[in-house]
Amino acid sequence: MVLQYQVPDMSCEHCVQTITRAVTQALPGAQVRADLPNHRVTVTGTDDKPLVEGAIRGAGYTPTPA
Repeated sequence: MVLQYQVPDMSCEHCVQTITRAVTQALPGAQVRADLPNHRVTVTGTDDKPLVEGAIRGAGYTPTPA
């Protein structure tokens, strides 16, 4: 399954690293791809939407399903 999120407050490479780390710590084995110019995060390897969204929110960002 592919989960995609708009994350408007992801604005730099540090944000990308923080989100990636938060998701992969919450869901070992998940793969995170960030499209910084379009503020989009794609997560594969899981279908646990609440856990992915919670990890991103817990890192201080505001994901919206895309």
